[in-house]
Amino acid sequence: MFTVLAAESSNDLIKVVPGLMIWTLIAFGITFFVLRKYAFGPIQKTIDARRDRIREAVEEADNARDEARELLAQNRAILAEARSESAAILAEARKVADDQIQRAKDEAEVERQRRLEETRKQIDAETARAIDQIRGEVADLTLEATQRVVGKVLDSDDQRRLIGEAIEGLDFSALERGRS
Repeated sequence: MFTVLAAESSNDLIKVVPGLMIWTLIAFGITFFVLRKYAFGPIQKTIDARRDRIREAVEEADNARDEARELLAQNRAILAEARSESAAILAEARKVADDQIQRAKDEAEVERQRRLEETRKQIDAETARAIDQIRGEVADLTLEATQRVVGKVLDSDDQRRLIGEAIEGLDFSALERGRS
């Protein structure tokens, strides 16, 4: 008897009731229209706007990285030029010293020592200037990249702290070895 009741009640669920079907379709249509008009459009606009912001941020980061690479290449070229100039100065000093030795050995030795000392000072000064210039450009680039990524202007204390951290993180030991 229980199976007969269960079979009859399940038939009620399967029965097609045209009035109920029509009201269900109308309710579904109204719900779909309301969601489409007031929910789907704004949600899609928000998603598209966020996608555009993310794409722009990635492009800005790529541009900043490219600019950093260009600045690093320029700094390396300046450093190579300074080294070649120092090598030319050293070669000139040695030639002058050899000419002086032929004329008067004592005067040539004094002159050679003076020129070598000047050359070393010039090399040290140029190297120090190049390192200071690199540090300044790294600091400027760090500020610009931070402002682009964070999206706000930092106060002077934050800028000094970020610049200090960025410069401490750089390896200037190769340049320092070149000075000595």
